[in-house]
Amino acid sequence: MKVIMNDDAFLKKGFYISTDRNLLDFEMIHHYLSEDSYWAKGIPAERLKKAIENSFCFGVYKQNTQVGLARVVTDKATFAYICDVFILPDYRGLGLSKWLMQTIVEHPELQGLRRWSLATADAHGLYSLFGFTKISRPERWMERFKPYQPLKKEEE
Repeated sequence: MKVIMNDDAFLKKGFYISTDRNLLDFEMIHHYLSEDSYWAKGIPAERLKKAIENSFCFGVYKQNTQVGLARVVTDKATFAYICDVFILPDYRGLGLSKWLMQTIVEHPELQGLRRWSLATADAHGLYSLFGFTKISRPERWMERFKPYQPLKKEEE
């Protein structure tokens, strides 16, 4: 198990962060992202499985129960994109998201990157604590964005 132990205060309360994919609770992650998130609503399970397989994932756990996640899409040399960051509602307000972000930006395999990026609608304050700012030259950035379409239920 790849447990990242970097904050005794959380560890004493039974929390830990791990990059071990075997610990991920896929059903909980998929339910949260497809049903409760604003950014991945309707994501098909197979697409999410592929995304997780091809990402560096940080799970947040209370004892043996997963309570949060962040995915980092990266080449571990020049670039990292942080996405799918969440803490379940019952565990918010404890500082876990700050601890998770600190763990990610300080992770040994993610040092020396030229660029980090992320997108958020409502957590600018959190990410600014870790050096994230508005894109300095938005005229140089482009995107191709295609939101997920909710799966249609077959009519009986």
